[in-house]
Amino acid sequence: MVREFELPDVGEGVAEGELVSWLVDAGDAVSEDQPVAEVETDKALVEVPSPVNGTVRELHVEEGEIVPVGTVIISFNVEGEDDLEAVSDTSGEPAEDADAGEPADGSDSVGADVDVVETPEDRVFAPPRARRMAREEGIDLSSLEGSGPGGRITAADVRAVARGDADSEQATVEPTPTDATTADDSSAADVAAAEAEQPAETAVEPPAGTDSADRETTLAAPATRRIAQEEGVDIDAVPATEERDGEAFVTPEAVQEYAAAQQRTQEADTAALEAGEPVGEKGAEFAPGERERREPFRGVRKTIADAMVESKYSAPHVTHHDEVDVTALVETREDLKSRAEEQGIRLTYMPFIMKAVVAALQEYPEMNAVIDEDADEIVYRDYYNIGIATATDVGLMVPVLEDADEKGLLQLSSEMNELVQKARERTISPDELQGSTFTITNVGGIGGEYATPVINYPEAGILAIGEIKRKPRVVTDDEGTESIEPRSVLTLSLSFDHRLIDGAVGAQFTNTVMEYLENPSLLLLE
Repeated sequence: MVREFELPDVGEGVAEGELVSWLVDAGDAVSEDQPVAEVETDKALVEVPSPVNGTVRELHVEEGEIVPVGTVIISFNVEGEDDLEAVSDTSGEPAEDADAGEPADGSDSVGADVDVVETPEDRVFAPPRARRMAREEGIDLSSLEGSGPGGRITAADVRAVARGDADSEQATVEPTPTDATTADDSSAADVAAAEAEQPAETAVEPPAGTDSADRETTLAAPATRRIAQEEGVDIDAVPATEERDGEAFVTPEAVQEYAAAQQRTQEADTAALEAGEPVGEKGAEFAPGERERREPFRGVRKTIADAMVESKYSAPHVTHHDEVDVTALVETREDLKSRAEEQGIRLTYMPFIMKAVVAALQEYPEMNAVIDEDADEIVYRDYYNIGIATATDVGLMVPVLEDADEKGLLQLSSEMNELVQKARERTISPDELQGSTFTITNVGGIGGEYATPVINYPEAGILAIGEIKRKPRVVTDDEGTESIEPRSVLTLSLSFDHRLIDGAVGAQFTNTVMEYLENPSLLLLE
């Protein structure tokens, strides 16, 4: 029995993912819940587990492909059942008619996949859409040469044979005796009619990854088509670098790059005309050897960019800066550090800061609120999930510590260290990156002091903490005598949504955080 497995919804709001790597090959035995692939979504890198015990039958997508949720990515032979025997038991006949090239029972049974499979090397690689078209047109897939990656047969390959394109080197199966005469007599007329209906260069749709233009069919998301319309670009003329189900797939980046190239060409032509030079001799592409490199703008990096744009576009940002004397905090942390190490926990300053932030959020609930724009309501949240902005190799991630108000310093430190490590190793789950109500980012880890952090929208605020530095400060003793002493000073940068938070409230919130950090013993009351 064959089990086809679709790419599951690996996280809330995730519509597609990039198949980064296969962890198995065709013919490998797998057990239920064994990871078979790594998929990078716009939130994280996740492992996709096998749903059954069995053997890998076929890998339907290539590494590096962008795969929509619900697409069949792998098929299995269920353990204990041979697929060829299963077909024989079902139909009682050979799986496929040798002349017609279709399953004997005319269904979408396994026979359509195993008709000519004698060894793994003879397996026919084609997506479900191409197989369906081949069955409908009476075409033997084993006789085709695929133009897709790794010789994979695409829908365009099947369509080319179905149209009887004279330039194609593909061949359909021989006609059955009942229609042989008709096919022989009409084949030349059909080819001539096909050539008369359309130019030869568009008779076969170009495969993805070419620079061919003016396709008959182009797949693109609605947002991509909107960009093309706004830029005045014919989407069928945009070079496609990807393919979906055998059709050229155009990305927003490809449309924008094509529009920019057209704009550069027009500007160059205009400049040439003004200078009296002949037009059309200067190319819009970069010259060979230029010291540049290009990478796809997608995945986590693209998600970060989209989030930044949405945040700055939606929420008017205001940033409040201040400094706090944390000499007592430094001493307290130093005293507790060895105790934490005895329990295997590395105690940093962040748990103290989280506790101070939670105390301030409880005093100023609007800082923990969110605007529901659809309902025109302010939602005050009585739970405190603190996001910790973390730098990783692929960009900024925000692991979330849930219910921070209910946890002590050591528990906060232990959970935070674990989440940060998982984020940097790309093993964190999408659920652990969602649900924050307020975010803290540490710019001091790289030597920074002040920042203007962008709000983790739709949250109301984000606090950036700088590096603790020794600075001279005026200190007054119990007798009122002033002196200048070196003190440990921490800088704070609070960005907040000015639609919801007034400047005074932002300053008062910061002052409350400072009070707890100046006097860490107050945290014992929280």
